[in-house]
Formats: sequence, structure tokens, C-alpha cells
Amino acid sequence: MPHGDGPDGSPGGDDRPCLVLSVRGDRARIARISTKFREERAGVIPLPPGSVGEARGRTSFLETDEPRDVPVQDFRRRVGVADPLVWDQVRHLAD
Repeated sequence: MPHGDGPDGSPGGDDRPCLVLSVRGDRARIARISTKFREERAGVIPLPPGSVGEARGRTSFLETDEPRDVPVQDFRRRVGVADPLVWDQVRHLAD
């Protein structure tokens, strides 16, 4: 999902991974994924290695404390399927 602006000021910027929790019409509810562990945030879940498709193999964390609703059209590509153990922990956020 795009995040911020590109280097030339154009919309889009870098891709940021997220977990799609639900889709309703033209909106998707998502939880952001970060490579930075923020101890002060509640609801941060470490993701299994390789689950984000990150080429450098860094550990990633799902930030479940602030689900967001975003336009489906903003998604550029699909990376994969959520780990079943992670999905069991976050499926309640889809509501």
C-alpha cells in the first residue's frame, strides 16, 4: 500500500506492507506492518520470518492497535496469505 509522497512530489511514495482484515465495497480495513518494534504500543504482534516477503529477511511486526480503512484502489499488489496463527489473533479486528 502506498505511503507518503514520491521523491519528485508525486503521490504514492514507498510501498508499505499491511494485513487486510476485511473488504467492504471499495474500502479495506487494514493493520499496518512495520520492521520496527515499538514497545510502548499495545497490540504489536511479531510475524513469522518470511511472512511479509521482505527480501532482507528482517523481522516484521503487525500493529493491531490502530486499524485503518483505506480505498481498495490504493493497493498495488498482493504479497501472500496471512499465517493462520496470526489470523487467529487478529480476526476480531475485521468487524
